[in-house]
Amino acid sequence: MKFWRSFALFFLILFSSISHSEIIKDIDIIGLKSLSRGTVLNYLPYEMGDNFLPESVQISKQKLLNTGLFKNIDLNFTNGNLKVSIEENPIIKFFDFKNYDNDLVLNDDLIQKIKDNSNLKIGKIYNEKSLFNLIKELQALYQNQAFYNAKITFKTFLDPMNRIGIELIFDENEPSLIQDIAISGNSVFEDDELLDLFEMGPPDFFPLNYFTEKDRFDRNKLDAAIESIKNKYINFGYVDIEIKNIDFKLSDDKFKILINVELSEGEQYKIKSVKFQGDISDFSESFLYEKFNFKDGEIFNRKEILRGINNLRSIYSDRGYAFAEISTKVSKTAEPYKYDLNIIVNKNKLVYVNRIEISGNNRTQDDVIRREIKIKEGQFYSQQEIDDSIKSIKRLGYFSSVKFDTATNNSDPDQIDIFIKVEETKTGEFSVGLSHSNATGPAFSAGITQSNILGTGNVFNGKFTNSAAVSELSFYFSNPYFKKNGESISYGVFTKKTDASGIDVGSYVIDEIGASLGYGIPLDEYSNLLADLKLSTNDLTCGSIFSNYEPTQCSDKDNFDTSVSLKYSHNSLNDFYSPTNGFKSLLKGTVSIPVGDLQYYQIDSLNSYYQPINDKLTFSLKGNVQFAEGYGNKSLPFYKRLFAGGSSSVRGFDFNSLGSKYLDNSPKGGELTFLTSGSIIVPGKMAGIENENIRLSAFVDAGSISDKLSEFQLSDIRASTGLALSWLTPVGPIGLHLSKPILKKSGDSLETFSFQLGTSF
Repeated sequence: MKFWRSFALFFLILFSSISHSEIIKDIDIIGLKSLSRGTVLNYLPYEMGDNFLPESVQISKQKLLNTGLFKNIDLNFTNGNLKVSIEENPIIKFFDFKNYDNDLVLNDDLIQKIKDNSNLKIGKIYNEKSLFNLIKELQALYQNQAFYNAKITFKTFLDPMNRIGIELIFDENEPSLIQDIAISGNSVFEDDELLDLFEMGPPDFFPLNYFTEKDRFDRNKLDAAIESIKNKYINFGYVDIEIKNIDFKLSDDKFKILINVELSEGEQYKIKSVKFQGDISDFSESFLYEKFNFKDGEIFNRKEILRGINNLRSIYSDRGYAFAEISTKVSKTAEPYKYDLNIIVNKNKLVYVNRIEISGNNRTQDDVIRREIKIKEGQFYSQQEIDDSIKSIKRLGYFSSVKFDTATNNSDPDQIDIFIKVEETKTGEFSVGLSHSNATGPAFSAGITQSNILGTGNVFNGKFTNSAAVSELSFYFSNPYFKKNGESISYGVFTKKTDASGIDVGSYVIDEIGASLGYGIPLDEYSNLLADLKLSTNDLTCGSIFSNYEPTQCSDKDNFDTSVSLKYSHNSLNDFYSPTNGFKSLLKGTVSIPVGDLQYYQIDSLNSYYQPINDKLTFSLKGNVQFAEGYGNKSLPFYKRLFAGGSSSVRGFDFNSLGSKYLDNSPKGGELTFLTSGSIIVPGKMAGIENENIRLSAFVDAGSISDKLSEFQLSDIRASTGLALSWLTPVGPIGLHLSKPILKKSGDSLETFSFQLGTSF
């Protein structure tokens, strides 16, 4: 009985529905501008011949609105005619970002990416919801960089052709700055130890903070600091370290931030035992234990464990096991807070080098590259030798890119092929130019340099310079691989005329003609030893007044000089013109042997040290000591004396002005010079200079000249401080210096501003 009641009810409803529905005989679409009739019909859930159900009107309208193509929709059904009235969303005519100027958040490249990834592209249908969503994303982007007071508004411009222009208007305001960072929950490490891991924090003292912007909030720096805190604890055995909360508190005006980092340290873990498993037959367990460099009973230290694994991997790799796998398994012991550490070795197959293939060297001969390759075909594979080979090839300076790859030989899986791909750079240069220096005045120069003659790796330099003080012509040739072990030979000829009045050190002229022969021996990757023999004649002409100052030497016709130099050089700087890390040292001893007319010797120690303070600031320290003296009852020639003062030594004092003076107040020079300089160097971008080749520095210089080694006195030291700019231009590096002496004496010749072409710091 119940079944028949339900059946009857179903037919009653069906009959009622059919009786109240009408057939759609025609569909009329009103308001089309840019869209086609077919596009609307495609989204409309009706077709001609369908039954029109009034209760589905709202559902149909919503379905059309959800497409984002329409701003407004109305459906009206009368006498079998369905009238669809639409108001299309406009087409985007332009989409611009206005008034943004802080590249810490937005820049042109990022804006273009945002536009490309949004639904607001030019020529597309405008969707207001997409615009609001984008504004929310941009606001989050600004807040992520602590621009909590930034506001983003928009304007739209609709033309008669239903095209819309969109402008996003940014009112960035100043970013919120860090007032303080607090650490809580720590007892193992002091607050200062953990806060040192942050590159940001409370501001440095004002002049330094202008460059460092230490109080500028940066989400990436915060994340890096949190990760560093975790690593510090884990590397000290606290493997359960947990950052429980990072709390941000803003001042009422939202321009100051207080950050509190709450952590839970947990307990310290130790390694109870270190054991080795797997393919260890090639080495004794005691050998591996020693090389692993992590011992039983030590505090769990992930960093040291990873270093030990890399040591073992290198040992196997250098013995020919190119695909050796070293893994670890840590298991808790019955003793609390202790682990057993199992090192599992799977050395895989022994691998030989089948062939070494070089590509990309269109000019450079193969053997120039191959002589830098430490590993040879037919020997066991060695990753260390490959790495050393790539570094050696890069140091040649012939290639802008050096890459290597390996592949297992298809015919023999026990052999491996090595592919070295180079990309050659320009190694020859012809230059003609004008330059200016406070030291020598305006100068014309021309030169030709080729550091890879015909792809042989040999070097040729030709140079011509003409200025008020110096005229020079020289030719130089060097073969860096005179012998296969890297010993080098060099030789050259030169002629040079120096008018000392042009550099304010006296009224005399020296015409020098000579030749040199050098031989170098590499000591290691960064150092070499060079011996040099130089033969020259020095034709000296003194002015009438100057002859009274140096009567003996001005009347002496002995002018043949035979000198021998031994030079040790070390250079680990990471860049030639703009280093930020490394050390450069030159120790040189020169003696004029009695075969010639002159008898003197000179010792030079020139050192430069660079150390990054952070990712923006670099600390530089330079120290130079030079000493020269005559021997064998002969004085040091006055034109071999040492000078100081000016942009290349102690800035703030005139060029060559330090030390004793002649009666006419021209500098006399001395036998001992001491120079030092400390600088904090910043990239030009930090000062708003959009040029990556410009660097700024704040410096302190100090130095002195002494007539004799025994006459050195602290009271002779002069010092200055100031600001400098170094700019690497297409014509060479330019140096500008603004200096203020801080240690001076009455009568010193001062120089507030100096300019030099051909200098960097």
